[in-house]
Amino acid sequence: MGPAIARQGELLPLRFILNTFYSGPQAWFFLAADNGHFAAEGLEVAFTEGSSLARAVETLAAGGFEAGYGDLNELARMRAEGRRDTPVAVMAIHNRPPYSIAVDAAGPIACPADLAGRRLVSHPQDAAMLLFPEFCRATGLDPSTVSIDISGAPHTEMVPEMLAGRWDGVFGFVNTLAAQALEAGIEAGTRLRHLAWAEHAPAFGGGALMVDRGFREAHPGAVAGLCRAVSRGIAEAAADPQEAIEAVARRNPDIDRAANLARLEGTLALEMGDAAARDGLGDIADARLAEIARLIAGAKGYAHCPAPAEVFDRSFLPPPSERARMPGSGGSP
Repeated sequence: MGPAIARQGELLPLRFILNTFYSGPQAWFFLAADNGHFAAEGLEVAFTEGSSLARAVETLAAGGFEAGYGDLNELARMRAEGRRDTPVAVMAIHNRPPYSIAVDAAGPIACPADLAGRRLVSHPQDAAMLLFPEFCRATGLDPSTVSIDISGAPHTEMVPEMLAGRWDGVFGFVNTLAAQALEAGIEAGTRLRHLAWAEHAPAFGGGALMVDRGFREAHPGAVAGLCRAVSRGIAEAAADPQEAIEAVARRNPDIDRAANLARLEGTLALEMGDAAARDGLGDIADARLAEIARLIAGAKGYAHCPAPAEVFDRSFLPPPSERARMPGSGGSP
């Protein structure tokens, strides 16, 4: 499909909801914009900061945006709940789930069973917290034995308070928790232990590029172009993470560059750099999508178990030879 230009010489506006504030783990979107990849596909993309990866899915469903970066598992949950106004995922950006419960590495919690009787803390719409029932189902932990406090405080405050004994663990993304611990002056590598979904509930997905279903039907060429442009941005961010952080800083000059570089490099390595990336980032197997749906429907008691096609449409992905790859996973296109 060629560029999605409504009329010759005119770009198609596309409103894009991000998962959170401008940060390192979204840098490929901004690099794609700054390097002209969206414009080359006939698109003029306007980014809006979001509040969480999970919340971005609901924001897209509510209308007002054509595309966004949201949580694939939350999309499957909404379909299982019976929602029909959801967006559809068109590119899986994370190969592995990024979610975690960070605990004190020197403390008594070493495995999920040790969370029984403990008190955890989470942001209101944190994707890891929303998937805690599924984490419990996968690990045999009784969720009723765990208390969860909801807080609007940043992780730079939550993590030190957890280490001081206020809570026993903090929900979040592995690399976000590590980087924001760094911002708080804490050496995450030695002070934090992660009970990570990637280890204990690896079937789950993570961040995905999503589009409004009406926009998909009206502008299929634009959706294909969006996927191509984002794939190019990911490849360039993997090749030069420092330049990718500069693309973030052009939108928010006050960011902590070192912490955001750590978050980006950690995300590229952990969530996007596994063996699945050898065929290029973007696809996710139907069997895995079906397992995600089964786990969510079972954990939350939903009668409907959504089929893979209700959640993910791979038809807009570039061919495997043109997809982004991580260094050391088979080269880049």
